[in-house]
This record gives sequence, structure tokens and C-alpha cells, in this order.
Amino acid sequence: MTDFFSDDPLLQVNGVTRYYGDRIGCRNVSFQLWPGEVLAIVGESGSGKTTLLNCLSTRLAPTAGAIEYRMRDGAMRNLYQLGEAERRLLMRTDWGFVHQNAADGLRMTVSAGANVGERLMAVGDRHYGHIRETATDWLGRVEIEADRIDDDPRSFSGGMRQRLQIARNLVTHPRLVFMDEPTGGLDVSVQARLLDLLRRLVADLGLSVVIVTHDLAVARLLSHRIMVMRHGEVIETGLTDQVLDDPREPYTQLLVSSILQV
Repeated sequence: MTDFFSDDPLLQVNGVTRYYGDRIGCRNVSFQLWPGEVLAIVGESGSGKTTLLNCLSTRLAPTAGAIEYRMRDGAMRNLYQLGEAERRLLMRTDWGFVHQNAADGLRMTVSAGANVGERLMAVGDRHYGHIRETATDWLGRVEIEADRIDDDPRSFSGGMRQRLQIARNLVTHPRLVFMDEPTGGLDVSVQARLLDLLRRLVADLGLSVVIVTHDLAVARLLSHRIMVMRHGEVIETGLTDQVLDDPREPYTQLLVSSILQV
């Protein structure tokens, strides 16, 4: 994987808290994400990991706390002090978001090529030939045959849809990608192929990634660092191999042992 050592964090998270009425979604979460680093957020259903991901990606406003992002000009900006247009531009260009259900991240009624090309148009590309050439190249990079470029995603398998969603997100060379259970619901053989693809692309492009998963094998394969959540709080964090090989917290030990027993 790409080394992620840098003097300046890409993302700075301070005390992020989200309540749903009197119920805790996540509470007092703080961390830094560095350029080229992959951070896995793990925990059982209801642990708060998806709430946190949605707060980080501005899909859900936190009740308290601050999230700062280093813009391309080097300035750190509070994401929730950006204008709506600025946030939308980030989401279309500098960020990616890979959903568990690929249909949530694709336009299902337009072609595969158009799905990829829309992101290029968002950064100002208007040359049809260049857009189609780039879309074809990216389909190849995610192992989709070039002759499927004019097919719409409804005719694709689940694994192909997920690979198309990845191409759509990465074509603009974002610096930060959020992933929500990207291998969830896929057959084991399809998961393995997708994980190999993700690991290669993340390394080749030097992406920073925040990935939410309940699958510790996915976390081990893809991430440099791991955060374990329970009841909305981070209870353990550290380098992925260290946490998974020698967990300190009883809850983390239980998670790891449950995988080993499968």
C-alpha cells in the first residue's frame, strides 16, 4: 500500500456527536486521516459506524463537533461551514462515495459509459470523444468489457454494478473516498475479486479512504488503521494488524474470536 506519511492531515475530526432524539448515533469521535491512509471503522450493526460515516461525508449533520477537510489549496475548512454549492462540488469531484447497494450510487437508466462520463462533465470535460475514451479506459480498469459501454446497469450482475460504481467514483481522481460495506451482499468469490481490485486501485491512486465494514477480513486486507465502535463510541483504535492480532478491549477480542471460530 502507498505510504501515507505527511505533515498535514487530510481530514480532522473533533468530538463528532450525533443524537437521534435521546438516542446516541455516535458520541465524541475524534481522529485524523492522512493522505493515502485507509481507515476502517468496524463494529456490529447499531454500533454507530454508518452514522459516523454519514456525518463525515456531510450526508448527516452532527449534533456537536467539527469536521475539517484540507482543500486542494492547502486550507483547512470546516465542512459544515461550507456553502451547499461548495459541498456538492466536493462530492462530485474531490470525494467519492461507494454504497453497499450499487444502485444507490448509479443512474440505473443510463448507460455504463454515461455513468462514468457524468463525473467527468462535473469537472468541466465537454469533449464527447475524450469522455467516451476515458470511460472506456475506466471500464477496463474495473474489469468490465469495453463492448458493455452502451449497456445500462440493469443488465449487469451485482459485482459488475459495484465495479461500475467504483469507476464512476474514481474517474475524477478524488483524494478521499468513503465506502459503506462495499462488498456486502456479494457472493464470496465476487467479494474476493472486488477486494483485489479495490486494494490495487487504492494503492495505485494513493487514495485516502474511510471504509465502514462489519467484516474484519475486509478491514485487514484494505486498511492501515482500524477504529472499533460500540454503542456509538470508539473503544479501540490502532494499526490494523496490531488491533486484530492483539486486541486490548474485551469487545474487540469477542469480535476477533467470532471470526476465528467461523
